[in-house]
Amino acid sequence: MTDAPWGPALLFCPGDRPERFAKAMSRADAVIVDLEDAVAPASKTRARGALIEADLDPDRVIVRVNPTGTADFASDMATLSQTDFRTVMVAKAESVREIGRIDPRFGVIALCETAAGIVAADDLAALSNVRGLMWGAEDLVASLGGTSSRKPNGRYRDVARTARARVLLAAGARGKFAIDAVHLDIADAKGLAREASDAAASGFAATACIHPAQVAVVRRAYAPRADEVAWARGVLSAAEGRRGVFAFEGRMVDEPVLRHARAVRRRAEVAPEG
Repeated sequence: MTDAPWGPALLFCPGDRPERFAKAMSRADAVIVDLEDAVAPASKTRARGALIEADLDPDRVIVRVNPTGTADFASDMATLSQTDFRTVMVAKAESVREIGRIDPRFGVIALCETAAGIVAADDLAALSNVRGLMWGAEDLVASLGGTSSRKPNGRYRDVARTARARVLLAAGARGKFAIDAVHLDIADAKGLAREASDAAASGFAATACIHPAQVAVVRRAYAPRADEVAWARGVLSAAEGRRGVFAFEGRMVDEPVLRHARAVRRRAEVAPEG
């Protein structure tokens, strides 16, 4: 799987609140400047103007644009052509044809957040201009006629868990990275930590946040423990020059174990050890 070019905590920021851009950038590993749901229709033109004027590191900015096939999408892309920002997150990604036709200067993150988008995840991941996938729970459930992605205990319903797994598998099968969905309950740090820990262990490259307070929780969840890092470095060092299966600290080591160790080492590089 291709690694994401940022650390594990991505922070959404409304496109019409440019006074928040710099603070968001200072808090998170990358900022998702939102031109879609976070911006009211009457404010979208102002948000595009703010994006043109923004003085931000393009390598750490993702711009969420409106769905393909809409007038807002066309305006968003025309705006981006006047900037140095080159990573776009396409909201409600569904059409393989339309996303495949996006200007190849832009790297695409396909946000699969409808039933049609989840079903198309594998085909979207196969597109050469798609760098990664993200999934979204609330729009997905709304597209099915449902009312909530979570049970009363705060855990995802089965349909959301299935969608999450499908997007992760589609990305992994095509060598692309996957981003986990936002946790809407800002006060529920424990639930966010649980989900982010599971995301890291499952293979997600990052988790999206909606509030700066969530960033530290996500980073801690993705950071491997010191003993995990020591084990990973030890087993990878022991594997140098060896062929086939060998034993390390009483455990059989084969290629899947080495891949796990490499994943731990990568996580240690993008997040501090816990």
